[in-house]
Amino acid sequence: MSCFGGDPNFCPECGNILPLPGAQDCVVCRRCGFAIPVRDFADQVIKSSVVFNPLEESTVAAESSEDSELKGPITDRRCSRCSKEGMVYHTRQMRSADEGQTVFFTCIHCRYQEKEDS
Repeated sequence: MSCFGGDPNFCPECGNILPLPGAQDCVVCRRCGFAIPVRDFADQVIKSSVVFNPLEESTVAAESSEDSELKGPITDRRCSRCSKEGMVYHTRQMRSADEGQTVFFTCIHCRYQEKEDS
């Protein structure tokens, strides 16, 4: 008795995605071994599409990225260039996943940038 049903792209026994039909007589689920005859897929049409962002949107994002360095949480860190308090920060994973993130600080007054490895 099948536990899953409805979509012929999925195994009716375990729910795993089925491989595409090939030259074999049956499509065999790689997880549970359930076999479906290829003739059961005869009337199916497979469609796919790729949607690209319009060029106008990507240029607008590039123009607004100039002020994006001043967006984010503000901390009471003192700028080493202008000695005023108030720096925006963001983190980024620069090295491997098992090492700490790098924190980037930007002064809200003079836009001086510095980083701190954690």
